[in-house]
Order: sequence, then C-alpha cells, then structure tokens
Amino acid sequence: METAPAKTLQKRQVLFLTILLFLWETGSEEIRYSMQEETESGSFVANLAKDLGLRVGELATRGARIHYKGNKQLLQLDITTGNLLLNEKLDREVLCRATDPCILHFQLLLENPVQIIQVDVQLTDINDHSPEFLEREMLLKIPESVQTGTVFPLKIAQDFDIGSNTVQNYTVSPNSHFHVVTHHRGDGRKYPELVLDKALDREKQPELSLTLTALDGGAPPRSGTTTVRIEVVDINDNAPEFLQSVYEVQIPENSPLNSLVVAVSARDLDAGTYGKVAYALFQGDEVTQPFVIDETTGEIGLKKALDFEATRFYNVEIAATDGGGLSGKCTVAIEVVDVNDNAPELTMSRLISSIPENSPETVVAVFSVSDPDSGDNGKMVSSIQNDLPFLLKPTFKNFYTLVTERPLDREERAGYNITITVTDMGTPRLKTEHNITVLVSDVNDNAPAFTQTSYTLWVRENNSPALHIGSVSATDPDAGANAQVTYSLLPPPDPLVPLATLVSINPDNGHLFALASLDYEALRAFEFRVGAADRGSPALSSQALVRVLVADANDNAPFVLYPLQNASAPCTELVPRAAEPGYLVTKVVAVDGDAGQNAWLSFQLLKATEPGLFGVWAHNGEVRTARLLLARRAPKQRLVVLVRDNGEPPLSASVTLHVLLVDGFSQPYLPPPEAEAAAAAPADPLTVYLVVALASVSSLFLFSVLVFVAVRLCRRAGAASAGRCAVPEGHFPGHLLDVSGTGTLSQRYQYEVCLTGGTGTREFNCLKPILPTFPLQGTVREMEENPTVRSSFLFN
Repeated sequence: METAPAKTLQKRQVLFLTILLFLWETGSEEIRYSMQEETESGSFVANLAKDLGLRVGELATRGARIHYKGNKQLLQLDITTGNLLLNEKLDREVLCRATDPCILHFQLLLENPVQIIQVDVQLTDINDHSPEFLEREMLLKIPESVQTGTVFPLKIAQDFDIGSNTVQNYTVSPNSHFHVVTHHRGDGRKYPELVLDKALDREKQPELSLTLTALDGGAPPRSGTTTVRIEVVDINDNAPEFLQSVYEVQIPENSPLNSLVVAVSARDLDAGTYGKVAYALFQGDEVTQPFVIDETTGEIGLKKALDFEATRFYNVEIAATDGGGLSGKCTVAIEVVDVNDNAPELTMSRLISSIPENSPETVVAVFSVSDPDSGDNGKMVSSIQNDLPFLLKPTFKNFYTLVTERPLDREERAGYNITITVTDMGTPRLKTEHNITVLVSDVNDNAPAFTQTSYTLWVRENNSPALHIGSVSATDPDAGANAQVTYSLLPPPDPLVPLATLVSINPDNGHLFALASLDYEALRAFEFRVGAADRGSPALSSQALVRVLVADANDNAPFVLYPLQNASAPCTELVPRAAEPGYLVTKVVAVDGDAGQNAWLSFQLLKATEPGLFGVWAHNGEVRTARLLLARRAPKQRLVVLVRDNGEPPLSASVTLHVLLVDGFSQPYLPPPEAEAAAAAPADPLTVYLVVALASVSSLFLFSVLVFVAVRLCRRAGAASAGRCAVPEGHFPGHLLDVSGTGTLSQRYQYEVCLTGGTGTREFNCLKPILPTFPLQGTVREMEENPTVRSSFLFN
C-alpha cells in the first residue's frame, strides 16, 4: 500500500508529462513530449493516436512502428491503444551527458500510405547525483606574508546533473582566517576561491585544515566535501604569471598520440626555488582528461585519441607553481576539428522483396541515412544505379523512399539487384553501400504465341486411323500456371465435314492425329484453327491456322473414256486401204482419278491381228498406221491397247479396238508430229498460198465424202443390230477427273463424241477429231456424274 508522500511524488511526476507542441513540416508531423529521467520502465508517456487525431486501432491497420537510431529501443508503442510507453528506465546523464536540453529523437513510421512523424522526447533532469570532488584533499602552501584579501583558487566539484541541480554554491568550515567566494565560469559552471581574511602567522599556526563543501540547487540539495590542507610557508612575494590568460588552439581529431597540442609558459620574478615554476593540470583528472603536460616545459601533449563526435571542446586549466607555493593559472581552450572519419550509416525501416509486374509507382523500401561528422563531412548524397527503373525520393529529413519509376515487366527482367550508395561530401569521401534484391512476380499479361501463324501438314491418303500427322507449338513468356499452355481445336464456321471426325489434338503437347482414313479423291485438303490458352486468371489465348494437304496415292487404275468398253456392240474404226503411213486411225482417251505422276498415262499396243501394221503413240494414245495397207491385208483388224499410269506400283487398263479396212474410202490426211515440225519451216509466200488453197478444197471434198460414207455405213449397221457404237443405259463411272498434263486429254486434239440415246434410234456420230485445240489449263477438275448419257459430251 502506497504512502501519502509516495502518491504525491507520483502525481508530481505525471504533471511533468505534457505535450509541448505540434509541428507540421513538408507532409510530415513533429510532436514533442517532456518527461523526467529515471522514470520507471513501462511508464505512460503519451497517447499518440489521440495526439495525432487517429481512431483507436488505426495505428495497427497502418502498421505503425517506432524507429530509433541505434540498436536500443528506448520506447515501445502499444498499437492497439496508441499508448507510448517507456521500454526501460532512462538516465539523462548517460544518454546526453552535459548536453542541455536532452532530447531523444524518434520517428513514428506509418504505412498505407507512408507517413513519417517526428517524435521528440525531452528528458528533464532530476537531482540524482551529488557533487563530488576528484581529490579527497587539496594542499595549499601559503606564505605568511600574504596580504589579507588574497585569493587562492580551489578545485571545483563535479556534478553530472545540469541546471539548478548542479553545483550552485561552495562553503568552507568556520574559521578565523578564510572564507570562500563562489564565481561563475564562462561555460556556466561555478568555481570556488579561498579568500584570506586574517594574516597568517607560521609561528603560531603552521598548518590549517578546512572542509570545503559543494552544494547543488536540488530539492532537497545534495552536497560533497573535500579537505583543504593549508601549509604556511616563508615569504614568497611573487606568484608565477602566464604570458596569456587564455590559450586558444585547434587540433584535428585524428591527431596521433603524444603529439604536441600547445606549449604554455609562466614566469616568476623571484629567485632560487621561489622563481622555479612547475606546471600541472589544475583539475588533475587523469582518467577522463585526454591531455598531459610536461611540468618542466609546459608542453601539453595528447595521451588519448580524440573524437569530435563525442566531445568537440575542451577547457583545460593549467597551474604554474613556484618553489614558494605561489601559483598562477591560465585556461587552454582546445577545439577539436572534425575530420571525415565516419562513413554514412543506412538504417532500413521497410523493405518489400517482391512486387507484381505492371504495377504503377510502388514503394519498395523506406530507409534513413546519418553521418555523425559535421559540415561537409556530414552532408550525404544517396544514389542507385542509373540503369534501373527505380527512383530515390527524399521524404522527411534524412529519410528516403525507393519507388519504381515505371511499371515493371517480368518477362523483360525477373529480378533486380539494387545497390543503395550513400556518400558524404568530405575529403576523402566515404561511402556506404547497401544491397537489396527485388523480385518481380508474374502477372498473366502475355497470351500464348504460336511459333508459326499457319502450319501446313501433309498426310498420305489411305492412312491408318490415329496417325500422328504433325504438331503445333505455342510458347508463353509468363511463369508458373500463367505459362502452362493447353491446346484445343476450334470448330470452323461452316464445316463441310465435321472436324471432330477428321483430326484430334493432344491438349498438353499440341500433337495432331488423323482420326479417319483420308481419301485424296474425296477430300484433297482441309483447314481448321487451333487455339492455345494459358491457365492464368483471366486466361489468355491465341489461334493458328492449320492446313492439312492429302497426298495422293496410286489407288485408281486408268479409266478409258473412248472407246467405251461396256457398249452392246463394239465400235469399229474405218480406215481406207489407201491410207499413208502415219494415218490417224483413232485416239484412245483415258483418265486417271489420281494426281501428279500417278495420273501420268502411257499407252502401249499389247496385241494386234497383224503386228507391225499399226502403232500407238505412248504419250497421247493416238493409233496410227505404221506402213501402207496392202490389198491382201485382212479387212478386220483387232487391236488391244494397254493404258498404264506412272504410279508405284503402276496400275493399268486395256481397251480393244476394231478396225475395218475399206476400199474407195478416203480420209483427210493427218500428218504425224514430225511432218508438222517440217511444215513449220519458212516457205515462199506464193507457194504457201497455193498450198493452203489446194488443201482447203481437198479437205472440204474429202470431209463431204467421209460424212456420206459414214452415214451410209452406220444406217446399214443399224438395220442389222441394235446399233454400233451404242452406249448402254446406266451411269458412267463416278469421279472422272480431267488432269492437266496427264492422260491423253492434254494433247492437241479435241474429240466430239455423239452417243445414241437408246436402242430405238439409229442416229449416232462416231468420235472424230476437230483441229486445232489448246492444251489443258489448271489443276484436276472433277467431272460431275450424269444418271444417263443421252447427249454429246465434249472432252478437252
């Protein structure tokens, strides 16, 4: 249970915890509090949430935390209540030494959005230290001839407190010879001087012992004492005097040990031992004092390393004492000159190691920099590499934020090694480097891309089902599930054949398979689109065109169009016995449903009634006489012609021709190709005109005779049978193809075929050539089927 005085003291301490001011600077706030030192750990300092006007719990949602330069966390923040509490008991003398006021600087860091608030806590001094003399006894040798009113300087007492709590007054024990006077020094401290009130008489009292007391201004005051022992000596009427009362000197903080700081000098007008001067540091604190003096020469040397950041000024008092005990005093004001011996320090407060790509300006890190040096040595410049898409932005005092300059692209670069360099402006320049690694996380911003915009695949007809016919491939520069590609078939808008019956695709690797056996003659090519989609969210996709070409196989034998082999009666060709060698008897017309070299046809005379009488041209199927037809030849000749394609293996068909040799029948002479070539030679114009006129008249006459004879023969044959060259009712074989440059249809002849419509009529026209014609153009064209052949057809 607490006593009443304890409660009163606690109330007094709480009253000192007041808010001093609110400062708003450049988008940041500054709050200052005041509290007494030596306050117990866990004590309440202030409610930051209330002082900042924030709601309860807002500090937690904004990730508030306290940042303090150094490893120790002197304060702790309860983010749930907003209370700022002491983490440990604070000692002003340890934290600030003699600095007044003693202010502890903190920063309150808030995220979402980033905000930095300066918090200053001023520690007020309490009287927790007593004055203390460094020496238990001071010895003064005073000649007996000293006049009253003479002043003798005494060594001061040290008190680590400041202000009114430090030494305020000195007193001496009651005596009849001396009293103490307290004086102020330039640095604010007070020092005592012993004043002689009554002349000394060595013979009566050779030695005196006084108690010197130092009192501070605390409530209650504290004190410290020391003994002043006074020896009365013989007359020495001149005290040493320094040439200067104050020596001012500057010394770099990196000066080596034992280096000379300054040399002081004092003189004494007395002679002998009374005129011999000995120098000494007046305070005599050899533990904390970094200087030493040669008692004979007065040279002040350096015995400990100096640190500008710890102590910038020293006031050293030097005493010169002669052999008679008289002394003089001077002050040496030493200023420590800063050198650039401290590299900048970087304290990282917030760091994000991974950021998503395509994000706008993003805060990656928040850090502060500091340099304990002064002037240009303490000025700092922070920088990063120039080739990185990041920027350093100063925010509050020495705080910086590292932000992205533009949205990042993971496919361009997946990670960045950033070196933050902090350089001071001293000579030589010192720098600190801090390396951080920032990874760019993937976003599904790239659709799969096919290696080709279109693919052409070849598959041979009559393939086996489930045959692998090719592959498509797409790549996605994203990562993870965003880069996993799935393939699919996209249905065509107006499919002639259902795509699902033709091909399938492996969704994992893009392999394409033919599901059915393909027929070149039914489907020569088809195309479809393939889609590639990734597994991102949302999924992205792309398309590619796949064109499948069916390669022809030699699976169709040649088909003979003329002469027809399914007629009820064979077609007979009439040849006059007077025909010259090379006379065109007829032409075998055949086609092949295949393409390419599989449809290249060649003709061969397989059998003949009289071998050597007729010949077949291998490339166009023309049957011509090989030599003159003599009267003794049999009037009926039977020829078997073999038609063979150029496939592997070759397929063939045969056709039987019936040739009737007649007397007195003439036919226009058709010259062989060799004669045509010879006719192309230049001739005399008049001769050419005569030849053309004669040939025209002869051709017209012969054509009329042939037509008349042909009509008569056909009518006669029609009376005897159902009719020669008749075509039976029924269908032509389907899918007859006209292939350019193949078979016999590409030759320089055009045939007109007139077939009878049935058995009731007797009119018909046999195959006859019409000259000239043109070669075939284009690719394979499929001939449409007709249910019944009742009219004439034109084959080119």
